Amino acid sequence: MTDRRECQLFVYDTLREGEAQHGLLAGARLLGTACTLPIFYLVDVGPYAALVRGGRTAVTGELYVMDLETRGTIDVERQVPILFTREKIQLADAADTDAYLLTNDQVRGRRRLAHGDWKKRFTRSISPHSGGPWAAWARGRWTK
Repeated sequence: MTDRRECQLFVYDTLREGEAQHGLLAGARLLGTACTLPIFYLVDVGPYAALVRGGRTAVTGELYVMDLETRGTIDVERQVPILFTREKIQLADAADTDAYLLTNDQVRGRRRLAHGDWKKRFTRSISPHSGGPWAAWARGRWTK
């Protein structure tokens, strides 16, 4: 017998629409874009991201409603509770929801995404006019 009770889940990385593991959310209903309170870090751990408590970043993601069976499948994929933990977090609109978290020890030495959005992890944050005299010289070599 299948349990049809529903739960909410905040996703912020590879489970988001257009990302590699979004298929795990088949049958889930998207409630919309959501943002956490600015009390987290979003950390690039290679093939996925990690939400970590103790930061100053508001993390952007998506909020879904799903049945417990779907959440259980995602729990297995996220290796809960061995790798990730599933915990209650508070979103910017004061709603409580579940999300997958790692600890500071698990992400030590990894790149923090200051903008808090996994989908923007490859965008340039450096001005094309930054750098010193050598950078200016190198840029000027190719414009002539």
